[in-house]
Amino acid sequence: MAQIFHRSFNSISKASIPIVFLLVVVGAGASYALYKSAYATRATVPLNQPVPFSHRHHVNGLGIDCRYCHTTVETAAFADIPPVETCMTCHSQIWTDSPMLEPVRESFRTGRPLEWTRVHDLPDFVFFDHSIHVNKGVGCVTCHGQVDQMPLMWQEKTLYMEWCLECHRQPERFVRPRERVFDMEWRPAEDQLSLGRRLVKEYKINRMTDCSTCHR
Repeated sequence: MAQIFHRSFNSISKASIPIVFLLVVVGAGASYALYKSAYATRATVPLNQPVPFSHRHHVNGLGIDCRYCHTTVETAAFADIPPVETCMTCHSQIWTDSPMLEPVRESFRTGRPLEWTRVHDLPDFVFFDHSIHVNKGVGCVTCHGQVDQMPLMWQEKTLYMEWCLECHRQPERFVRPRERVFDMEWRPAEDQLSLGRRLVKEYKINRMTDCSTCHR
């Protein structure tokens, strides 16, 4: 029987094995890098808003507490987005003619709410309750980053399930005293793990990693 393939195909097939393996490895690495990238997660990417609200100015510069605007963060699942009436408490008196704030004034006049772009947008199949985390000693900074240094708001973390599980598996690495939850500058005076273990016991924090905890 005549030979179908030329003998050179033996060398070509042997050489192709490491090349294919290398392509698979490179492809897997590129896919993982894309999965972790800001393009996929939106982490560290400021989003356009109808009004360029600066947390750095209001929180760090003026000292406004998180709860002044996010009024339900301690009692409800949703942290609440402040109505324009909250903005106008101050801005009916200061910067009253600022063009940048005209959308706020128009919303206040007409009653049409501003359409903010949601920064931390979890999938619909994920249940998250702000009040539970706040009352268990999880600080704003832990999830949202150093908000008081953000001129425009961005998502600091990936919000992937693996990130959530870091805390759910080892809460002692992250929890802080309840009275320091809203303190942007707080750092533990002692070893975090020693403090965390004590707070886990004191606050009765469970390591909740069952699927039903978040997927209901």
